[in-house]
This record gives sequence, structure tokens and C-alpha cells, in this order.
Amino acid sequence: MFADRARISVRSGKGGDGHVSFRREKYVPAGGPDGGDGGRGGDVIFVVDEGLNTLVDFRNIRRYKAGDGEPGGKKNCRGKDGKDITLKVPPGTVIREAGSGQVIVDMSGENRRVVLLKGGRGGSGNQHYATSTMQAPMYAQPGRPARELELLLELKVIADVGLVGLPNVGKSTFLARVTNARPKIANYHFTTLNPNLGVVDLAEKMEGGHSRSFVIADIPGLIEGASEGVGLGYEFLRHIERTKVIIHIVDAAGTEGRDPIEDIYTINRELDAYNPDIARRPQVIAANKIDAIYDREDCVLNAIKAEFEPKGIPVYPISAVSGEGVRELLYHVSDMLEKLGQEVTVFEPEYDPETAFPDGPDETCTVEYDSEKDEYVVEGPKVEKMLGYTNLDSERGFTFFQGFLKSSGILEQLEKLGIEDGDTVRIYGHSFDYYK
Repeated sequence: MFADRARISVRSGKGGDGHVSFRREKYVPAGGPDGGDGGRGGDVIFVVDEGLNTLVDFRNIRRYKAGDGEPGGKKNCRGKDGKDITLKVPPGTVIREAGSGQVIVDMSGENRRVVLLKGGRGGSGNQHYATSTMQAPMYAQPGRPARELELLLELKVIADVGLVGLPNVGKSTFLARVTNARPKIANYHFTTLNPNLGVVDLAEKMEGGHSRSFVIADIPGLIEGASEGVGLGYEFLRHIERTKVIIHIVDAAGTEGRDPIEDIYTINRELDAYNPDIARRPQVIAANKIDAIYDREDCVLNAIKAEFEPKGIPVYPISAVSGEGVRELLYHVSDMLEKLGQEVTVFEPEYDPETAFPDGPDETCTVEYDSEKDEYVVEGPKVEKMLGYTNLDSERGFTFFQGFLKSSGILEQLEKLGIEDGDTVRIYGHSFDYYK
């Protein structure tokens, strides 16, 4: 089964918590803090695997999680880092944020390996919070939280040339003749259910010794209303977004009773409705099935040329069955591609997980109510550091500390917990009576 879209959830690893401990050795009676740091959480990494051409694996497993960092230990032991998780995708996979649909990264061109979500940093152990006046800190920093995203994976095949046309005009027969692709071919509409890719390798060499070759894709399912989801068109139109040149195949013999000129306009309207930029790309009309035309002097071929060649769209009469006219068409397309250059179309990023998950302050504070002792407890490395270099015995120092409690939001948190005048606030061995 061909799968070109998938929705998955990815989560990076949480950082390990820092540890609180103190040296307890026989001949070290006043051992200092020796709590180790937590390990880093694992990253979520996407890499391109050239051997893949479908997203079917992501249909079976939808949740992916990197390893969490281990907490720190005593004796300054650092926790182990969490294990990264690496997800392999086919070239041409566009990764979007599911909620907004915005592009995070296009795994094309130079984007072969991308760290999509970074793991949380490990927290610092209490050894980092010792000061000259606070030599026994009882606080260690918690690890940074994990990051989680819902993603949409969308495969947009990387092909230089796209084949378009209504069903049963001979696209699959043409692709089988000019490339190494072997699509299933039958005389039914919607026979082609998957985008078929093939490589056209012309015998002639270009300057510099490079072979004249290009990738061509048969884009299936185009009918009137395709851009609105009718038939299979909406499912597969995305695969033409990277193509530089469009070969528009039309049944010039009218074997199914349709007007070839109106068929061309029908498909072009669908391309324009889906993405106007695609409709403006260089086109070549391949007037197919000329082997079924008995009078070529007085036939629709002349009408097709008269309609489109004045608009700058060349028309090449071909027979995908016999091969007549195919060589001339391919060399013309190769010349067009050479003028357009070799750069792959890469979709620009629109969503940055780094700004979507901004790191909070390193030194958070916790404010809690201790019901047993009927007092409010404030802890955290920032307030602990502040106590270490503030002289609370002086009026100026105490006023400065009060200003810190207000500016850091601690007083606001106390009020949310319901503190009232006269209640006790304990901050690392210091007790205060609260008055607003």
C-alpha cells in the first residue's frame, strides 16, 4: 500500500533532576553539598533514507518517544543522558506542525539530518548553590520538561518532470516506454493509483561529460474537480509541487469521444485551482495516440498547435505505443531542464519548535502551604542565592528582599494561596510574618 501522509506524535526526553546530598565521611565532619547533575533528555531526530519511498511505517506506529535523562546522584555523580530517537523518512518528506499545518522542515536538498526536538537539559545538583553564607543548600534544580509535538508527515515526490492529463490518455504507457518504470497499465479510468517514478536516461552526453537524464513522475487521478477532492486528484496533486516542467499528455485521436483542446483546459484549471504557481510552470503538450489517426493532414493536431503554440506551449505529436515522436519530445524537455537549473524545490520553514517551546528561567521558585506547621514555604535556588548575599538584619537589606519577593511574583503566588496578615512565611530557616 502506498502511503504518502501520516500523523504522528513525537516527544523528546525529559532532563534528569538534580540531586540533593551532602558528604558523609568519617573524617569529614562538615562535608559540603555533593549532589550531582541530572542527565540530558534524548533528542528527536529525522534523517533521510534513500531506500524508502513511502510513509507506511508511520501508519503502524504513531507515537515516538526519546529517552529521559537519569537523575543525578550523590558524590557528584551525573545522571546518564537519555537515548536519542532517530526516525527515517523518504527524501521529499515535508514535516508540518499538525495544529497549524505550518512547515517545520522539508527533508529535501541539503536537509539530510534534522534535530526536530531537543531533549530537556538536566537539572543542577545542590553542589552548585552553595555560597559563603548558605553552605548547606537543600535545593536542586529539576530537569527541564520534555517537549511534545503532533506532526503531519507529507511525502512530495522529487521529480524533475510531471506527467498530467485526464485518465486513459496514455501516461502510464508513455512512462513505461521512456523510463525503467513498470507501471500497471489497463484501459480503465483510475488504473494508476500510485505516483509512478522513472528515470529518463538519454544516450547523449552534455558538456562536462554528464549524462542527460531526469526523473519523471506519472501523477494519477486527475479529473475535473480534482482540486476540490473529486476522484483521486486531491490526494496526488501534491506530488507535482516540486516538478520544474509539466508534460501534458492528451488523446489527440479522441478515442473516447472527448475534445482534446477542452481536456487541456480542464486539467490546467485544476492545476490553477490547486496551486497557481504550478499552473505557471513550463508546459509541453504531448499529443498522444497519433498511431490511431488516419488522416494527419486534416486532424485535430493542427487545431491543438494553433490553440497553444502561440501561447508559448510547444506541441509534440507522439505515439507512446510505437515510440514515434517520443525522442524529439524528451530532448526538448531535457533542454528546458538544463536552462532551469538543477536545484530541488525546497519548502521554506514556517514553524520553529525552539520558539514554540521557550526555555523558562533556570531558577524557578516553589510556593506551597504546609498545613501541619500552618505556614507558607518558599524554596528555590534564586531565592536561596538572594538570601546568601542579602543582610536581612539591616532595614535597607530587608526592604531590598521584599522588593525581590514582589518582582519575582512570589508575593502574588502567596496571595493566590490565600495568605492573610499575620500568617508565617518560611524561607530556608528564616521565618517572617506576612503583612500586606
